[in-house]
Amino acid sequence: MLIAGIGCRSGVSAEAVLEALSSAARACHVEERNIDAIATASAKAGERGITEAAARLRLPVILVDAQDMERAAAGALTASTRVLALKGVPSVAETAALAAAGTGARLLAPRTATATATCAIASGADA
Repeated sequence: MLIAGIGCRSGVSAEAVLEALSSAARACHVEERNIDAIATASAKAGERGITEAAARLRLPVILVDAQDMERAAAGALTASTRVLALKGVPSVAETAALAAAGTGARLLAPRTATATATCAIASGADA
């Protein structure tokens, strides 16, 4: 199972989310069509750019609660001091992907970033 974790600034466009996801897929050497779901922090539930991007790709959105992201934080490969101060995790994209991908999940590469969105892809046995 491949999960694309998304972190973003408020008001992100679907295009920015899709750009970040495409960049992450290239960095991980995976086909976008092989991604099974998009994951993000539950606090981003109303973010239209994420839901629109998921709809365009025909992917479900998995909302991950803060506690699950905190538990996944040890597996993060990068850290943003801004995100750590605001969200309590080193990377929303990385920790959301790891948490949604389940037990034993691992990141395929560090997150990629655009001006308004980040994406990390995790591989796991379940989601």
